[in-house]
Amino acid sequence: MDEPGLILDAQKGDVAAYNRLVLHYQEQVYNVAYRIMGEPQSAEDAAQEAFISAYKALNRFRGGNFRAWLLRIATNACYDELRRRKRRPQSSLEEITDDNESFAFLRSPDEGPEGAQQRMELVRAVEECLQGLPEDQRVTAVLCDVEGYDYNEIANITSVSLGTVKSRMSRARRKLRDCLRGFGELLPMSYRLEGET
Repeated sequence: MDEPGLILDAQKGDVAAYNRLVLHYQEQVYNVAYRIMGEPQSAEDAAQEAFISAYKALNRFRGGNFRAWLLRIATNACYDELRRRKRRPQSSLEEITDDNESFAFLRSPDEGPEGAQQRMELVRAVEECLQGLPEDQRVTAVLCDVEGYDYNEIANITSVSLGTVKSRMSRARRKLRDCLRGFGELLPMSYRLEGET
């Protein structure tokens, strides 16, 4: 994919070029939004809002890392929605689905039905713990530990300093570790934290 060429064409009004960019990044944007928002419909809404906002702001993109620029817009769309939720709280009936690919790294190639069930228990525990984090720490943890961005990329995406990213990650990991310890007996032996039985 010729990303710079597509960006230039999209800036000139070529909707097909922008659609190719959307198709290339839609899964990454959705995954980040899902981890921040915690449920599929809100993640879809935030991702759609991010792509609309990015299209409107495309002429202000001056080069650099397009992915980081787009994910910053997606993160901001999530923050906006979370702020709206605080003003008018809602509860969701949606459940975490079994086709959750962001945790695919936990899957073993020779995993049987019991292993798949244990993995899903771990995914649910991690999801619940992630949702318990403050917004800024959850966003940072999702970008780093789920999506695999390095600290510099996260600083760029979230528009904060590198030191702030490191601090948020340290706090988030400590809270996640404490939260997962709370699941104790509920987690399969193979997924328990080291030194715990």
